[in-house]
Amino acid sequence: MITLLLRVLGHQHARPMRRTLTLMTVTAVAEGLSYALLAPVLRALLGDTPGDAWPWLGAFGAAVAACAVLRFLSDMSGFRVGTSLLRGVYHRLGDHLARLPLGWYSSARVGEVSVLAGQGVLRAMSVIAHLLGPFVSAAVTPLTVVVVILGLNWQLGLAVLAGVPVVAAVQTLAGRRTVAEDAERATRDREATGRVIEYLWAQPVLRAGGRTAERFGLLDDALRQVQRASRRSALAALPGAVGLTLTVQALFTAVLGLGAYLALGGHLGAAELLTVLVLATRCADPLLSLAELGGKLRAARGELARLDVLLRTEPLPQAADPVEPAGHGVEFDSVTFRHGEHTVFDGLSVSLADGQWLAVVGPSGAGKSTLLQLLARFYDVDAGTVRVGGVDVREIGTETLMAQFAIVFQDVYLFDGTIEDNVRLGRPGATEAEVRAAAGAARLDEVIERLPEGWATPVGEGGARLSGGERQRVSIARALLKDAPIVLLDEVTSALDPVSESAVHAAVEHLVAGRTVVSVAHRLHTVRRADRIVFVDGGRIVEEGSHEELLRLGGRYAGFWELTPDPSAARPAPDPVLPPVR
Repeated sequence: MITLLLRVLGHQHARPMRRTLTLMTVTAVAEGLSYALLAPVLRALLGDTPGDAWPWLGAFGAAVAACAVLRFLSDMSGFRVGTSLLRGVYHRLGDHLARLPLGWYSSARVGEVSVLAGQGVLRAMSVIAHLLGPFVSAAVTPLTVVVVILGLNWQLGLAVLAGVPVVAAVQTLAGRRTVAEDAERATRDREATGRVIEYLWAQPVLRAGGRTAERFGLLDDALRQVQRASRRSALAALPGAVGLTLTVQALFTAVLGLGAYLALGGHLGAAELLTVLVLATRCADPLLSLAELGGKLRAARGELARLDVLLRTEPLPQAADPVEPAGHGVEFDSVTFRHGEHTVFDGLSVSLADGQWLAVVGPSGAGKSTLLQLLARFYDVDAGTVRVGGVDVREIGTETLMAQFAIVFQDVYLFDGTIEDNVRLGRPGATEAEVRAAAGAARLDEVIERLPEGWATPVGEGGARLSGGERQRVSIARALLKDAPIVLLDEVTSALDPVSESAVHAAVEHLVAGRTVVSVAHRLHTVRRADRIVFVDGGRIVEEGSHEELLRLGGRYAGFWELTPDPSAARPAPDPVLPPVR
């Protein structure tokens, strides 16, 4: 398990881990050896001169004090190492997740990572802080006690030593019986957590459907599965716990019987017999705790194994010798891209010169947004090449590549902070004047003026306290502040009301000025000024040209244009004049 833990955390944590393990082992050995002083203490107390016990009692007290100090030091070392490892695993996990391709983040995996990064990491790290010390003590102290008993009486020592493999076998068999059930329970726990999240997100739909009084069937099923898995896990662990208890008690009884036989035969003194019984009792207690500790350690090992699988997931490969792009033009050269079994693009080619605007239109599901994601290297293509500035995006360093893009998504996510915090994400080192200028160009200043707290207004998690149009303006201001040479726009006005759309459209005009732009749109009036428009369907470009050229062609684009409503007509009708009520 320690090997797995170090593999998850990296070998830079090996030295403090080994130091902590050594300290815990020394503490457990010292505790076991201190019990050897009971023999001379009892021998003196039961002899003719009980006063001779005082020096031995002093030595025993000193040994107990030393063990207490060692126990304190080992526990503190465990807590410190556990805290350090917790911080280390979060850093490594975060760095790794940031390098995984976007396609890896399915809804199921997002829920799994949420559970794993929360209770999974904490449970795994609690092994170091809380469980590793007791486990080492439960395993090492009894073995040390066996050595002490061997020194007192070889017959009793061999009897106790013969029981060690029996206890180990029972513990091993008990662990094997519960591994599958523990894994099943962990799986059901993750599924139930995902269903709880789904139930919370589904509240608007459930309430709109008038189902507020009904139970959510999928969640109920998941909770029932958790209940069944928990019952099976408990029942699987019961034979091992009972078997371990019976084995330890039987060994203690056998030692007691053998000790009484030796004492009655004159082969063992009363002091030695009492010492052996005390030692056997001290041996039994930690052995009995192994069942509980073993279950917790197996659960922690399961979390570590899942973390190990996640950290072994291959990220997008990085170029050994990154190349700087020469310019800001973009090109898709015979690009083929598959998502699962579905071929999204098949030999697609299109290029855009520095400073031009390319608009991508087409039916839903044609892969328009995927085209932007390939350009930003959220995925790698299966064949062909995507270039920025004449360089394959796979040969450009990640930070250099992302510095080329200002991206405005359809669904804007804002971090829980103020409006200014979210705008400054575009360029944290920007001056106040630059931030205000970006806000003005994005028409965000209109929003800030009517908010009581102005720039200090908290946006809430995901930007929940702002409307869709307001979130979009924050996103555009952030992109303007970044001042990247290439702008990627993904359906930025598709879900806005006419007033918000007009404001956002004006902000977009500032954003795209003088930059290379690739935009995806359903509302075709937003792309009439594009230098080139491509109509994508069936994994290929079926039409290409300017707005006027495509209208004259009378093909798919022209058909879409005829169905596009005129935004100038999207004004609310005046309220009807009703006759007075008599």
